Amino acid sequence: MTFTTPKNTIEFAIKGKYALFSEVLTRPGAEKTSYPVPTYEALKGALSSIYWKPTIYWVIDSLRVMSPIKTTRKGIRLIKYQSPQTDRAYYTYLCDVHYQVRAHFGFNMNHPELACDRNEGKHYAIAQRMITRGGRRDVFLGTRECTADVEPCVFGEGDGYYDNSGEIDFGFFFHGLTYADEAILPEDKNMLSTRFWNCKMQNGIINFPTPEECTAKRHIRSMSVTPFGEEYGNFIGLKEFEEADFDELDARII
Repeated sequence: MTFTTPKNTIEFAIKGKYALFSEVLTRPGAEKTSYPVPTYEALKGALSSIYWKPTIYWVIDSLRVMSPIKTTRKGIRLIKYQSPQTDRAYYTYLCDVHYQVRAHFGFNMNHPELACDRNEGKHYAIAQRMITRGGRRDVFLGTRECTADVEPCVFGEGDGYYDNSGEIDFGFFFHGLTYADEAILPEDKNMLSTRFWNCKMQNGIINFPTPEECTAKRHIRSMSVTPFGEEYGNFIGLKEFEEADFDELDARII
């Protein structure tokens, strides 16, 4: 598999005391167990907390596992809905995690109403600034109780625990969800789909296929695209950019 680096590529490190990337088979039940490494969807969610707008969509290119994969079990007290009682369950978390992530963005063509906001230099500059500030919103590693810290990095720099480990096959793995808002393939339009793939790590690095490259997928249900704009009452913030000069921002990624 050959990878080219887009001009709007960003790189960042993400660290946390705990992480829980729930396995599909354990997610519906009370006893949750984490995948050994982050899923594509989990990393995309973390990146969306750093910076997101409906004009763009994030593509996770590569993940580098810096620290050893370790797990720990924690007793969790679960709330019983419509009952004053509680249940107790045991979750298997990853602990002391440290990853390097490489990603880039594309323009979401499912939102023609946001065509005036398709300025690559602007979004790239904002994303870079948000990484240096630790994100616009709180960043989590799979679940809300697993908070994370984010900082800029150069992907590949520093010593990683699995740098010379060769190939590790994690088997059949959840990749992510394709929502109608970001569907690209014709068969995925106006659908909610779930994707899977065979996850392999080579010397500590996982190179993710794009959602369009995942052949193991299933359409769950029909879903319509949500339009954005002031006329719909669910999006503001474009007027301030209508008369802006983005020559300097564009020059940063040329």
